[in-house]
Formats: sequence, structure tokens, C-alpha cells
Amino acid sequence: MPHKEEWFNDADFWEQYAPVIFNSGRWAEVPVVADGVTRLARLDLYDLERRSQKKPRLLDLCCGFGRITLELARRGFAAAGVDITGSYLDAAREDAAYEGLAIEFIQKDVRNFKRKDAFDTAVNLYNSFGYFENPEDDLLFAKNALYSLKPGGAFIIEVLGKEVAVRDYTEAEWFEQSGFTVLTESAPVDSWGSVWNRWILIKDGRREEKVFIQRLYAASELRRLLFEAGFAGVEVYGDWDESPYDENARMLIAVGRKGPDGRT
Repeated sequence: MPHKEEWFNDADFWEQYAPVIFNSGRWAEVPVVADGVTRLARLDLYDLERRSQKKPRLLDLCCGFGRITLELARRGFAAAGVDITGSYLDAAREDAAYEGLAIEFIQKDVRNFKRKDAFDTAVNLYNSFGYFENPEDDLLFAKNALYSLKPGGAFIIEVLGKEVAVRDYTEAEWFEQSGFTVLTESAPVDSWGSVWNRWILIKDGRREEKVFIQRLYAASELRRLLFEAGFAGVEVYGDWDESPYDENARMLIAVGRKGPDGRT
């Protein structure tokens, strides 16, 4: 079913803000994130040197430039990426072709993408969950991921947890990055159910502005959503090293696992 146009459908935004969103630090963290994904998905148990064994299939939902998709393919996994922004996928395809990596990149809204029992693992990384206007679409997204997983597969979400957002809340700040002056403002909405954001970029006398709202999930709320979607088990962590989601957590990582028989 088609969905109405929302702020993240604006391709110009993603192209203009890409140097700030995907800064050098985000590329530097790729090996750590890929290590965490393979460990949490239990894919490190596979012996990829055995040619008789099929490569585990990984699905990167909201893959962007393919930061993690490309790295997982480099490590020998069969990877696919889904994103709504065509220019990001074009760049990812170009990088994959240059490196000789066979990756399927699909331009589609994740609410409209699913393949039955096709993947061992699905991931949604870098705080790209909770932007749909309708909260029911978050549940639809999770249900599509479950549908696309093989029995026993894992869906890994990395997001800014509500507890972390409140603890580290900053109303406004400005900084220099990638040649831009960046100003950000934020404010809680609906008793911290969401956070309102405004990003302003200034460079060479030009000014770009974007306003958006992200729904925030506490660990208990995200766990509940994944169970409602049909996952048989859910684990929660505070970082890629599998540390607990406590007062020292850096992020919220939730791992939903599909039942071994495919039933919930």
C-alpha cells in the first residue's frame, strides 16, 4: 500500500546534509558496528570457508550509502540494502562495483518491502527508526522485517533510546563540521514521546534548514513493540560490546529473534 509523502522523502535534504550526517567518524565506526552485528546475530558461528555452506544473507534496512552493507559483503556475507534515497543507492552501487561486491540495492520505502523467509539477519542502524508520522508504521516495519527473516533469524535495531535522550538532552548547540557551520535545536514533544529537531546548515553564504520529529522509544517500549510484531524473543543492550542498557548506555540496541520454527 502506498504511503503519503513525509519529510524523509525529500531527496534534496539527504544530499545537502550528507556531509554532516555521514561524517568521518561514522565511517570510522563501521568495523565495530559490523563486528557487533555479526556477533549479536550469531553469524560468527558460521564457517564461511566451507564452500558447501550457503553464505548467510543480511538485509540492511535504511542502508543509506551502504556503510554497513558494503562491510558485511566484504566479510563474505550475502548482503542486500534497502533505502528510499536514489542518490545514496547510486553511490553504494558504484562502490560495490568498484570493489567487485555482489550486493543488491533496492530503492523502496521499508514499509513496502518484505521477502518471505529470505534473510538470516535484518538490521536498521544509525538511529533511523521512529520517523514515520503514524506510530503503527513502526510496527508495520518490524512485522515486515520478521516476515523477511528465516526461522531463527535476528532483527537488530540501533536507535537513540528515550532514557539516553533525556539524560544527554541539549536544547541547542552549534559546531563546525565538514566545512559547514551547523546549528541544531531540539525540544521534547508529548511528554518525551518524541523530540522535535531543527537543523540549520550554513556554508558560503547559503543556509539550509530542516525540521523533523523523531518518536522516542524506551527500552521497555521497543521490546514491547517487537514482541507485538511477533518476535519470539527480544534482547536489549547499551552498546555494540553487549554491555547492559543502564545509566551508562551509549545507545539502545534491541535484538528481536524469530522463533526457530518460524512461528511466534
